Amino acid sequence: MALSESEYRIEDLARHSGATVRTIRAYQDRGLLPKPERRGRANVYGGAHLARLRQIADLLDRGYTLASIKELLEAWDEGRGLGGVLGLVSEVEGPWTDEESTRVGRAELHELFGGSEDDDAVDEAVELGVLVPVSGAPDTFLVPSPQELRVAAELHQAGVPLRAITGHLRELRGQVEHIAARFLDFTNEHVFIRYLGSRPSDEDASEAAELVRRLRPLAQYVVDAELARAMRLLSTRNLRDHLRSAAAAPPPAVDPNLSTTAVRLPTQTMESVRELVGTDQVAEFVAAAAAREVQARLMDQLTAHGAVHPHPRARPSASAADDPDLQ
Repeated sequence: MALSESEYRIEDLARHSGATVRTIRAYQDRGLLPKPERRGRANVYGGAHLARLRQIADLLDRGYTLASIKELLEAWDEGRGLGGVLGLVSEVEGPWTDEESTRVGRAELHELFGGSEDDDAVDEAVELGVLVPVSGAPDTFLVPSPQELRVAAELHQAGVPLRAITGHLRELRGQVEHIAARFLDFTNEHVFIRYLGSRPSDEDASEAAELVRRLRPLAQYVVDAELARAMRLLSTRNLRDHLRSAAAAPPPAVDPNLSTTAVRLPTQTMESVRELVGTDQVAEFVAAAAAREVQARLMDQLTAHGAVHPHPRARPSASAADDPDLQ
């Protein structure tokens, strides 16, 4: 069967469009691509099919899902145009922050978090979306929010364990998503209600996109302001409570036989003591070790000067020569 220049069998359509035969059939099954013309035992595709495949590929490259693309293409087929709808989808699905993503290597990550290798923590960060593996580079990650990663590093350097940081992030994420949902409900009820429930016209979609563009930063402004207010209020209250507790506590008992003197010890020695007895027992351990050393030196000094003698009334020890029963 002879075909014109603008007619294709499915294999030819795949070659011209860059899609696979399997993908073309999948698009047909999902309603993204019109059915071909049936001629005898062959399916014939035309220029409209090729244009639609290229359109789908372009939308996929822009980050749209197949479900979103189907809605957009249906709007196009109904003659309502894609300009306004594409603008609305672009505003909603686009980035909601001016922060730019960066890349980081596994070795750089370990160095950022104190030099210790913790692959489990990296896996958990990937699960949370803090790190995104880069295809073809197993030790390289995309960082969607460098600020979030920097906060985690600062907390870890301040002494917060990595597991505590990721656990807190999970909890915080749930609370923030609740705030976002409440803000969306609020704006839907009072602003976007007229656009909901039916497919917007091209003009309505353009108007809604402009509203999204204007309202998008408002949620962050409100959360930033309220978080700053709450942190100041609660931090002040927390500090005041600790100061009151410290003032009300009785002063620690002081042993009159002890005196305090500042002594500098090597950092390595202090770290070894902490590993041995724990941070809370460092002072007691150092004091006991010092007392023991003083006693040992005193005994050595007395022995050297012949000051240690048997008690005059002490009975000599029995030996084999003195006691027949020991022979």
